[in-house]
Amino acid sequence: MGRPATPATMKPHAILSPQSFVLLLLLLLCFLAGCEAMAMPIVPTAQPTTTITPTPMPSRTPGRDATPTAAPTSENETPTAGPSPTPLFGAPSTLAAAAATGTRVLNPNAPRIEFFTTDVLAVAPGGSVNLYWSTRGVTSANIYRMERGTRNQLWRVDADGSLSVPTRRSDRGSVEFLLTVGNGDQVVEQMLSIPVACPDVWFFQPAPDACPEGPAQETSVVEEPFERGRMVYVQISGLVYALINDSFAPAWIAIENRFDPAVHPESDPEFAQAVPPGFYQPIRQLGFVWRGNDVVRNRLGLATQPEFSYQGFIQTVMTPSGDTMLYISSADGSVLQLLPEGERWQIITPP
Repeated sequence: MGRPATPATMKPHAILSPQSFVLLLLLLLCFLAGCEAMAMPIVPTAQPTTTITPTPMPSRTPGRDATPTAAPTSENETPTAGPSPTPLFGAPSTLAAAAATGTRVLNPNAPRIEFFTTDVLAVAPGGSVNLYWSTRGVTSANIYRMERGTRNQLWRVDADGSLSVPTRRSDRGSVEFLLTVGNGDQVVEQMLSIPVACPDVWFFQPAPDACPEGPAQETSVVEEPFERGRMVYVQISGLVYALINDSFAPAWIAIENRFDPAVHPESDPEFAQAVPPGFYQPIRQLGFVWRGNDVVRNRLGLATQPEFSYQGFIQTVMTPSGDTMLYISSADGSVLQLLPEGERWQIITPP
């Protein structure tokens, strides 16, 4: 066996010269360039976009004395005036607008009144008035005569025609008629009011606007003043009126005259002794009522003058409520007005 090599016998490594090192480096670069030419091209990938996550801002806490302000809303804003926008596709359809608003289309077959009239401007009490009417959508109609807002007399008539209606001699103010057509929830009505010419004049001035119920009636009147009013006897009606001005109700009282000169004395001696100077005991019709009615005697007091008789007038008028208002001529030329139901009385002084 041979001897192991000793360090002295081993061959030393070759040491490259500078020229050899440069040549080796060039070979290495050429090798790498060839490998790079054979490598696959690399397509760069777009860098991912960074998603920014919003971080909620901390809400500001109002101070202890801060007043919260309501956030404005756009629901109740009032539009300001300005030009209207022009539709891009022309004007909107009127049919669509009508459908949107729910406009009801009139029924051409629904009952209706063409006219309801007369041929006179006014009618005299007791005269006749002609009514004319025309309707559509029905075969018959009803005409009512109205009395103070209430349907009274009825005429069943054709859908078109005329009717002559007599008035009453007592009619005043106006006569009213009502035309009705249809039934159920399709009833159509029309009122016709015809003025009544006033046939009579008032016996005094200034005269009331209303027409009197009849001409003035001439009659004998007895009148006497009292401490708190007056008494009036009207022969034609046979009534004694106590007109009282003590501010209590009723303001006037009408009492039937029952004085009979063949049976009753004109006055009472016992009352005559109790009457102080300057006052008087009423006699005859006035005295009979005064002595026999405690309410009248106590409210009126004593007479301040003797009674006096004269020829006067009375006249009446009907109020819209159907009550009667009375006018009596007084001895001094004035007129006594007695309102219905004893409500009050007053003096009308001529001009």
